[in-house]
Amino acid sequence: MAGFEARRAALLASIAGADPRAPWRLAKRTSNLFRYREHGPRVPLDLAAFTNVLDVGDGWVETEGLVTYERLADATLARGAMPCVVPQLKSITIGGAVAGIGIEASSFRYGLVHETVLELEVLTGDGRVVVATADNEHRDLFHGFPNSYGTLGYALRVKARTVPVKRFVHLAHLHYDDPTRFFAQLSAVCASPVDFVEGVVFGPGELVITTGHFVDEAPYTSDYTFERVYFRSLRVRDEDYLTARDYLWRWDTDWFWCSKNIGAQNPLVRRLLGRKRLNSVFYAQIMRWNARVGVTRALDRVAGRHPESVIQDVDIPIERAEEFLRFLLVEIGILPIWVCPFRAFDRTAHWMLYPTDAAQLYINFGFWDVVRAGAKHAPGHFNRLVERKVADLGGIKSLYSDSYYTRAEFDATFGGAAYAALKARYDPHGRLKGLYEKCVQRH
Repeated sequence: MAGFEARRAALLASIAGADPRAPWRLAKRTSNLFRYREHGPRVPLDLAAFTNVLDVGDGWVETEGLVTYERLADATLARGAMPCVVPQLKSITIGGAVAGIGIEASSFRYGLVHETVLELEVLTGDGRVVVATADNEHRDLFHGFPNSYGTLGYALRVKARTVPVKRFVHLAHLHYDDPTRFFAQLSAVCASPVDFVEGVVFGPGELVITTGHFVDEAPYTSDYTFERVYFRSLRVRDEDYLTARDYLWRWDTDWFWCSKNIGAQNPLVRRLLGRKRLNSVFYAQIMRWNARVGVTRALDRVAGRHPESVIQDVDIPIERAEEFLRFLLVEIGILPIWVCPFRAFDRTAHWMLYPTDAAQLYINFGFWDVVRAGAKHAPGHFNRLVERKVADLGGIKSLYSDSYYTRAEFDATFGGAAYAALKARYDPHGRLKGLYEKCVQRH
């Protein structure tokens, strides 16, 4: 902890005496957000030194906030454990996953990333560093930090639960041609003694549930880190074996299936890029460059198409999941769709800015692509369709990508009154952006 304490002291010294009203922004080279915007005249806050895993204990890991999950998982795997929930992309930081909403195939058992946290040390908007736990004097920040997206403060240190692992993961791919049976079985396997549950919808008559459980021995292991594409294997295999590490990053090589956007699923392009460029960090760099330069926008204009980026993760009660899938297939048309169940780990906890029913099994739908329409629509047309359907079905959506809520809708959905109280306590001068301004207005 001595190194962490020195880094914290240096950070506080660097901001001491600064105007408490001078606005901050986090100076970060990479991001997994899809709300592209110019930074504007805000003071960059450099937390680049906070990238160290501090300690790994029995059932917990203590780490600095900007540690990527790749580094965090490597540290815990070396001790025979993993964080209870490891988001799918190597470049996601634990601080980002707690301030946002992180999910993975273990979430049916352990909930969302923030539900695995034991303690948070946060640099708040008023320049203080506070330690927040579920039952101390900063419990409001502990329960309000998830879904705050850096508008209350930044996590400098996180202590989170871990679980034991074995060397390999055995995967079973269960194939369905009917959504009703698919969702019924998805609910059933969540009650079974497996370690991981997720699914993929390739079409209305092609749905796959994948379960995984840790094993000590494997007759073989598959490699999806270069020439072979993981998501394609789900369609043709009934079972598979991966090392524990390769299982955690099975989606990173092709950013699920979004590597298609730069042709990286073509065998020749794949070889030209090489193993080191087949990862979510490289793809995100290319997509951000395209968002700035507008190559695909220009091509769409020439072709007479009207594109809208629809990058969404939404959470729907399982009883309404089939209805939401029908809506997606008809109104949005993006395929494949990632499906991941989750249920609250602690049914007594109330997460103020991301309220869900603690007794409810939810299905997360992840769909990420561009909808290209022949006719011009109002800005955000397809995203608004999604937001309204999610609300109608009693669900909620993540805020890492574009949102189009009215202020009243946003406050009603994401704990507006509770957020205002947190903002008043931890960022009274508005040094950090407001949640609505950042996530909807994209200021």
